[in-house]
Parts: sequence; C-alpha cells; structure tokens
Amino acid sequence: EELEAASLDDVIAFHKTYYRPDYATLIVAGDFDQVELDKWVDAYFAAMQKPASAIPRVTAVEPKWNKDRRYSEHGPNVPLPAVVLAWLGPPARSTDDAALLIASALLSNGDSSRLHQALVYRQQIAQRVNFDTSAQADNGLITAFAILASGHKPAEAEQAILAEIRTLATAPIAPAELEKVKTKLLTQALTQQQTAEGKAFAVGEAVLLKGDASAANSDLAALQAVGVEDVQRVL
Repeated sequence: EELEAASLDDVIAFHKTYYRPDYATLIVAGDFDQVELDKWVDAYFAAMQKPASAIPRVTAVEPKWNKDRRYSEHGPNVPLPAVVLAWLGPPARSTDDAALLIASALLSNGDSSRLHQALVYRQQIAQRVNFDTSAQADNGLITAFAILASGHKPAEAEQAILAEIRTLATAPIAPAELEKVKTKLLTQALTQQQTAEGKAFAVGEAVLLKGDASAANSDLAALQAVGVEDVQRVL
C-alpha cells in the first residue's frame, strides 16, 4: 500500500533530494595510478553540479528503552514458531564495539558456539539460533533469534538464550575459547581484505559508520586487545 501511495513526482523529488554528488563517497582500491585516477574523476564527475539546497539530515535520536515490550505475530503459512529478543546497542564508533563482536561470536559464530551447542545440539529445542550486534552510525541493535524445533515453544528458547547470555556474562571463560573466536574473526576480516573489493568495503564501512578510514586497520587491533573482562562487562 505504501508503494502504491508514492507518485512519480514523489520519486523524482526523492531522487533530486538524495541522489547528489555531495551525498556520496568515492572509494578506489587496487593497483591504480593516482594521476590517471584524478583524470578519470575529472572526466566523469566534474560536470556534476552540487545542488544549492542543503542535504536534509535526520537529527532525531531514538530514546533509550526503559521497559520491556512484547509483540506476538501470527501468519497462516508459518510452519514453525520463532522468537526474537532485541536490545538497543551502542553506535559503531563506541569503544565497546570490538568486545560486543567477540561476545556475539562466542554466542553464535559457528556450530561450536554456545547458543548452537545449547539450543540446537544439547537441548534440541531450536533448529536455528543466532546472536547479532548490528552496529550503525547511530544507536545499534542487538538481537537474539531462534527458529524452534517442532513441538517446542518460543518461551523455551527465550529462557535458554537468556541463560546462555547470563552464563557468558558471569562465569569464567576459557582463554582457549576466547582466542578461538578472535582468530576466526581476524581470519574472516583479513580474508575479506585480500581483494580490492574487500579492501574498499572495509574502508567504506569505516568511513560511513565511524567517520575514520583508518578504523579498517585499528578495528583489527581492537579485536585482538579484547579481554574476558571486556566481554563480560558489555554483556
């Protein structure tokens, strides 16, 4: 219904407002010649005019969540129930970002992760479980998600997920377990950055989310520096 409500004039106005050169970031990665690149930039982009109007910026900030809210949705063709738990998280530029990434990996990065072992393997109450810290330029979102196994209810998964989070936040964490997820995350990041496209993506994400291109490098050092106490503090 919302798509149908948009007129052609609305689409044109949106394009004129946001599809403009000063709203874009050009990132070039690879074995290129700077002088040649400058010529290409002049040839292809110099003619683009910067609009006289200012870029509309969203200044609203989502308030902190001060109470729990619950929603139940039902669909006619959903074969299995699912549950999502969500918390408001810090922005990507937060100094807690690296520790949250490690915590997320301990909980749900791979079959040996804590949530998979607890809910899918041992208790067998879920077919799939995931924990994610989605950092953004503003407040992020931390989510835990499970698709239930046949015959099990969302409340079971909710309690099991919270139990695993509490355990990770309070009980001793083996140094080998922490080092394993660090190695995995660093390997994934370095593998991505072996290609020109991967380098460009890492730099672009650093610029857009953290306002600092060098974060593509310093974030790797931050991951390596995370200790057990950091993981438990952020959880």
